Amino acid sequence: MTIQTRTIDYQDGDVDLQGYLAWDDAVEGKRPGVMIAHAWAGRSDFENGKAEKLAKLGYVGFALDNFGKGILGRNTEENSALIQPFLDDRAMLQGRLQIALDVLKGLDEVDASRVAAIGFCFGGLCVLDLARTGTDLAGVVSFHGLFGSPGNTGGNKIKAKVLALHGWDDPMAPPDQVVSLAEELSSMGADWQLHGYGNTMHAFTNPQANDPDFGTVYNPDADRRSWNAMQNFLSEIFA
Repeated sequence: MTIQTRTIDYQDGDVDLQGYLAWDDAVEGKRPGVMIAHAWAGRSDFENGKAEKLAKLGYVGFALDNFGKGILGRNTEENSALIQPFLDDRAMLQGRLQIALDVLKGLDEVDASRVAAIGFCFGGLCVLDLARTGTDLAGVVSFHGLFGSPGNTGGNKIKAKVLALHGWDDPMAPPDQVVSLAEELSSMGADWQLHGYGNTMHAFTNPQANDPDFGTVYNPDADRRSWNAMQNFLSEIFA
């Protein structure tokens, strides 16, 4: 096994974007592709590392870029400013995500009929929004994502299977929003699952998260369990 990586430049209009691709060159032929949507700081070593971990599982991992080539937030204020335009205009966000998905599907290493997306924090919102558009992909996995409905996808039918991995004590997605998400997914005909991890806050997969006052705390048990749940989910949808 030799994990190969490369960056991929692509555009949304006049915005230059750069994703990160990882694959195992010992695997022959096309294989399923898994897109990774980044958290609110932008595409970082965290998401790139997830792409490499997915490559070790036999997939092509593609960490997308929503903010622009080389753009990363350095603190809470900058991160908030980066995501706010997309929260204000979910259609713009959905369009940018679709462009990234099309890039992944067009790669020589990828079986375009077997593609999924995973996302962390803001990226969890991203992949749920991608599913809400009704676009054609096998499944999405949200890790401690944000659940608020975009308001422009009512009446759509969700084709992707959905797995939401959620810390029950996440202040950014309290229990009433969990119930609302379940109702929304059911109304859109989705095949959905939701795993709630007790005594677990937001950002539970991020070893750097240690701010209980803000509600972001790493939880190694939830991190391990959620990654295992994702592997089972991907094995099922790509069977």
